[in-house]
Amino acid sequence: MFRTRDKVMIVLAALTLFVAGSVWLYVQEDGPAAQTAGEAAVPASAVDWGLSFQTEGQAPIGNATAEDLARYGAYYLGDTGEKVIYLTFDCGYENGYTEAILDALKKHSAPAAFFVVGNMVETAPDIVKRMAAEGHIVGNHTYHHPDMSAISDQAAFQEELASLEALYRETTGQELSKFYRPPQGKYSEENLRQAQALGYTTVFWSLAYVDWYVDDQPTAEAAYAKLLPRIHDGAVVLLHSTSATNAAILDDLLTKWEDMGYRFASLEELPQINRGI
Repeated sequence: MFRTRDKVMIVLAALTLFVAGSVWLYVQEDGPAAQTAGEAAVPASAVDWGLSFQTEGQAPIGNATAEDLARYGAYYLGDTGEKVIYLTFDCGYENGYTEAILDALKKHSAPAAFFVVGNMVETAPDIVKRMAAEGHIVGNHTYHHPDMSAISDQAAFQEELASLEALYRETTGQELSKFYRPPQGKYSEENLRQAQALGYTTVFWSLAYVDWYVDDQPTAEAAYAKLLPRIHDGAVVLLHSTSATNAAILDDLLTKWEDMGYRFASLEELPQINRGI
C-alpha cells in the first residue's frame, strides 16, 4: 500500500510540473518545437524552430533571439515598432488552393513570399509563374524537402538549394530569390552558416497554426482563435498553401488584420538589422 501511494504521489507531482511548464511552452508549426523563456542562443546542434507566446498581442520569444539570428543573416521577426505583417506561405505541392490564396492577396494588394519545393515547380509551373508575375517573392524551400539539419556537408547542403534554383530558372527564365526557409523548421547553427555562405537569408516565423494536415483542417473559428489574438507588430506569418481553411478565410482574415490597423509588407522591406546586413 505504501509503495503504491508513493508511486501515485510521484506521478501527480510529475503531472503538476508538466502542467506548470506548459504555461510557458507553445509548440509551433511543423514539428515538436517548443522553448522556455530562458533559452535564447542559437543552438549548435539540430533543433526545431519553436516559439513561446508570453503576452497576447506581443511578439513571441523564439528559441534564438533576433539579434543572434542576425549574425547569420536570419530572422523570425520584422519591425516590431510598426503595425506591419509579412505574409509567407510554404508550398510543398499544389492541391487546388493556391490560386484562391493568390486571388485574396491580389484583392488586398498584399505582397507575400511563397517558399516552394521542386514538386511545386514541376507540377504547377503556371501557378509559380503567377506568383512572380503578381509581385510575390518565390523563395527556396529546397528541392526535396529533407531534414537539412542532418546535412553537415556544405556541398550536399548547397545541392538541395542549387537544384531548385536551376529548376526555377529553367521553368520561369528568372532567378529564384535568396530567401530560404528550412523544411519543417529544422536547423542548427551550422545550417545558418551554410545558408549565409550561399548568400541566403534564412526565414523563420513568429506566428503559425496547425494548418498543414490536409485531411484534418481546422474550422475557420479555430483558425481565427490562433491568428487574431496572437498577431503582433512585425509578425512573420507562416501559412500553408495546401490548406483549404486558409483558402476559404484568407480574404476575411486579411480584412480583419487591416481593421486592426495592420498593413502587409514584402520580406524585402525587413529591417536590415534583422537580416544581418
